[in-house]
Amino acid sequence: MTATSTTPSRTATAQVHEAIKQRILEGRYRPHEFIREAAVAAELDVSRTPVREALRELVSEGWLEAMPHQGARVCAWTEEDAQEVFELRLVLEPMAVRTACRQIDAETLAGLHSLADRMEALTSCREMSALAHSELASLNHQFHRVLIQAGGNQRLAQILEGVVRTSVIRRNFSSYDREALLRSMRHHREMLCAIEAGNGAWAESVMRAHLLASRDLHLSVSGNADDGTQVSV
Repeated sequence: MTATSTTPSRTATAQVHEAIKQRILEGRYRPHEFIREAAVAAELDVSRTPVREALRELVSEGWLEAMPHQGARVCAWTEEDAQEVFELRLVLEPMAVRTACRQIDAETLAGLHSLADRMEALTSCREMSALAHSELASLNHQFHRVLIQAGGNQRLAQILEGVVRTSVIRRNFSSYDREALLRSMRHHREMLCAIEAGNGAWAESVMRAHLLASRDLHLSVSGNADDGTQVSV
């Protein structure tokens, strides 16, 4: 089989994969909700074949779980899962941002400042809409991903992607009060200041504080975990 003949199918599968993943992250697909091939195919205007392939990949990655004779449903995570993820991130993400201090280039740093600008613009409003929360979550994910990748340690970036993508800590800022949102934005800015100064210890310390604050917020709302409450950093 030639590469040309496989490209359209692979592209369709990748698009479906990303669409389903995004809906899980945004909370449109809830924990334990079944993802139906026919419904997704109709919504995305594709055949069922790429949907089926995308669902298999998402099961293998830990986003979905396969239920015998029922299909695939969104994974739900326990409090223990969340705690384990925080422990891993507290070790790995400060390491990643420290490395970024030595490796980051001017273009990447400018991009991070732009993402911080856009997030701060969204949080400047006292009353944020659901759409604004969703956009903020997406920008926040980009910020952390770019920051982690800026260190140039691909193994570390891959490990962190695997840890974060399969965690209970979904990208949803709806549980943040205004004070928590502003603190998160300040942490982002201070990390960038530390990186510009080339001070790895400072950047590492801010990232750790950033994650500890998020963990504290998660613990404060964990009693609502069954209703889909989710926390992001």
